[in-house]
Amino acid sequence: MNRTGITELEIVLAVARRGTFTAAASELEMSPSAVTNAIAGLEQRLGARLFNRTTRSVALTEAGQRYVEKITPALAMIRRAAEEIASEPDDPAGTLRLNVPPESHSLWYSSILLPFLQRYPRIRVDMYSQRRKVDIVAEGFDAGIRLAEDVPADMIALTLTPALRMVVVASPDYLARVAAPQTPEALREHALLCMRMSDGSVYRWELANQQQRYKLQGDVRFAVSDMASLHQAALAGLGVACLSELHIMADLQAGRLVQLLPAWQVNLGALCLYYPGHRLVPPALRALTAFICERR
Repeated sequence: MNRTGITELEIVLAVARRGTFTAAASELEMSPSAVTNAIAGLEQRLGARLFNRTTRSVALTEAGQRYVEKITPALAMIRRAAEEIASEPDDPAGTLRLNVPPESHSLWYSSILLPFLQRYPRIRVDMYSQRRKVDIVAEGFDAGIRLAEDVPADMIALTLTPALRMVVVASPDYLARVAAPQTPEALREHALLCMRMSDGSVYRWELANQQQRYKLQGDVRFAVSDMASLHQAALAGLGVACLSELHIMADLQAGRLVQLLPAWQVNLGALCLYYPGHRLVPPALRALTAFICERR
């Protein structure tokens, strides 16, 4: 009879997540050769190739994709069972796998996650920052963080932040060269600094003023896929940007950026922690949700 160990299955999932044997080995604190040999041995016993290899990366085959979809929920149940046994009501243990948007950290990291880990030293967190929206169940995450409107209907959601909004800004240096826009329509005459989305498209600001709406028009001078670079471009005076108000509050107060069209903004809603509602909640996640409710 062919026997497959739990460690081999964990290796398969790590390689599928990381895309290379080396990155998976680093995550699992194993040698790359041990990871390679484990995958090769498993494929031989299964009689099927799970990964296509190139010199730069590995990718799941069709058979590998089906295999990962089957073993992911099973391994999650095994991990939760072990955590239940290891945990005590007042001293929970276990590893939390979280999927979070890259720019969200400053909004909840220091106020929630760090004090949570200080309170519960036996809980570990494995956090993945990804811009794309993922199926947290299929990809083996315990919970995710998204804007409230993006949380799937079958998930339980807990509010992490107040309602967020983005505001239109430019640097004093830019405004010394170009007259500030007085209406949203006037933005089309300006150098626009915009975010490029995970699907390759450029985000066109959807500004709101009570019941009025305006979708950005005009040519984009600078498009980038991370908020930090967009922020720096605005500070450098390259043009007009739409940035998270909480992220740039210090710049607004110090005069490094000036808010334009103050009656108009992009309303994002609150940031939420969400997790499956139809599964047994592991002790570490249960402790985190209780902590969030306490802080809130």
